[in-house]
Amino acid sequence: MKPVDRHVRTSFDRRDFLACSSLLFVAGCAGPAVRSQSPEDAEMASAGQIRLVEAVAGPFGMEYVKAEGTALVVGLADTGGDPPPSPQRAELMADMQARGVINPNSVLASPTTALVVVRTFLPPAAQRNDPLDLEVVVPPHNDTTSIAGGWLMQVRLQEKALLGGGVHTGHMLAIGEGPILVDPAGPKDKAALLRGRVLGGGHVTHNRSLGLMIRSDEKSVYLSKQIGDAVNRRFHSYTHGVQEGVATPKTDAYIELLPHPRYKYNMPRYMRVVRAIAIKESPEEQAGRLKLLEKQLLDPVTSSTAALRLEAVGKVGIPVLQTGLKTSDPEVRFYSSEALAYLDDASAAKVLGETARNQSAFRAHALTALSALNAVESSDELRALLDLPSAETRYGAFRALWAMNPHDPAIQGEDCNGRFSYHALRTGGPPMVHVTRSFRAEVVTFGPDQYLQLPLSVDAGRSIVINGSNGQDGPADGSHITVSRFETGKPDQKRVVSCRLDDVIRAIVELDGTYPDVVQFLQQAKACGALTCRFEVDALPNPSRLYDRAKTDNAGSSGDGYQVATPVPNLFAPAGLPQHIPDAGS
Repeated sequence: MKPVDRHVRTSFDRRDFLACSSLLFVAGCAGPAVRSQSPEDAEMASAGQIRLVEAVAGPFGMEYVKAEGTALVVGLADTGGDPPPSPQRAELMADMQARGVINPNSVLASPTTALVVVRTFLPPAAQRNDPLDLEVVVPPHNDTTSIAGGWLMQVRLQEKALLGGGVHTGHMLAIGEGPILVDPAGPKDKAALLRGRVLGGGHVTHNRSLGLMIRSDEKSVYLSKQIGDAVNRRFHSYTHGVQEGVATPKTDAYIELLPHPRYKYNMPRYMRVVRAIAIKESPEEQAGRLKLLEKQLLDPVTSSTAALRLEAVGKVGIPVLQTGLKTSDPEVRFYSSEALAYLDDASAAKVLGETARNQSAFRAHALTALSALNAVESSDELRALLDLPSAETRYGAFRALWAMNPHDPAIQGEDCNGRFSYHALRTGGPPMVHVTRSFRAEVVTFGPDQYLQLPLSVDAGRSIVINGSNGQDGPADGSHITVSRFETGKPDQKRVVSCRLDDVIRAIVELDGTYPDVVQFLQQAKACGALTCRFEVDALPNPSRLYDRAKTDNAGSSGDGYQVATPVPNLFAPAGLPQHIPDAGS
């Protein structure tokens, strides 16, 4: 259920005049049938008629853009196949010839290679060199049986459209390559082995535009400038140390927007806030509107819209939003604290921390807001959440801390040969290992000194084997693990380490193991009982849970609840296809 958004006509037309005249005539000498407004009532009515940007302009560039390409996967364990004649084969052949590949037909026929279709989705306001996940799929009617352990060769990704019965390509939007991760959480059937991902393997090649489009019946140079000035009074950024506004009117119908760093992981909210800015408002009008918004803020039905409009007002709206923190209603408290966080007000931190703990429907939004709040109180709340038993809460807190400051000592990781990030956290709570299948290639261990149980014999990719030395338990008795790499035409390598999980992961990395290799090792170790702690894949707080006012915990996602009335943040967008955002201002 979406919040009520009452729109008020901004002009007093002839029908209004006739209606009022008729009413007064019917009343005659019987006395004042229409009570005259008090000054406060008049001020409140006037406040409801202030024209916001959303009344005349819609968002531009808030959709995800799909880019596709055809590429070659190499390094397969004889699970590839010669692709049949198809447009994809012709496209790949042309690309290989352009790159100077000798005898591309024989390369495609090798069982160690496979033809794949690659696609990615560029998010709103994507900037050059931003990382992207690549989805890799073997097309139908192909002899390839698995792409697990393969390496995606460099691919150029372009917009493609079916026009006039043929496929037309546009400009190159991204480029990428890297090791393929077969879904670690998916079923191990034939179909699952024919699709995978390269996490962060793609990079944007051109900045995407973001802006506002003025309605055709409203467009004018004057209005475009008015909107640009209003947005720049509220938002600015710094370029080479020089302050500048985020809005640049380009035409009578288009205002270009720069993404604001505070909303880096919540672009939908940024656009909503921009569209909630008043185009022109005197101090007296603003004071009246603040009174109206305070009344709406304290009503759970209108709280979300009021909080966002108070956020759009800026620092002046902070005292009003702080009144929402004093109520007992969890919705009002959440929406108020969320807006305060994006206004960089530290009073929001405690409420957002409580919300992340206790209200699962608001958890993803509360964690994202905490990541946007540049305050010690915010990082303290997030660090405390790392110790909780809930997998999604503690991993969600980790990701929020990373978004706030990747170099925070509490979560700072190590770069593993440029292929993935490894974070060994010394937290309380039950031990846990977490891996991702989207957003970032990373391994996170929660809790110090985790040990593997022996005996152990598992693989890490095609070339790395991990074996336990005996059947005894624990490191104190001299038990150890041998990590070996065997490759044709190369000398064998091995590392002998303790049973500590940390030592084994580092040994795999030293032997040039990739992220999919480490994930495979963890999967197999969990399956055979050697990894005794909790093992999770993408334990993300779900931003699409329904909120039920009748419940205090809201742990479920079914029932008579309604959708949380705040945009889904990029920080916790669901894995797989990106969320479609038809109108970031609705």
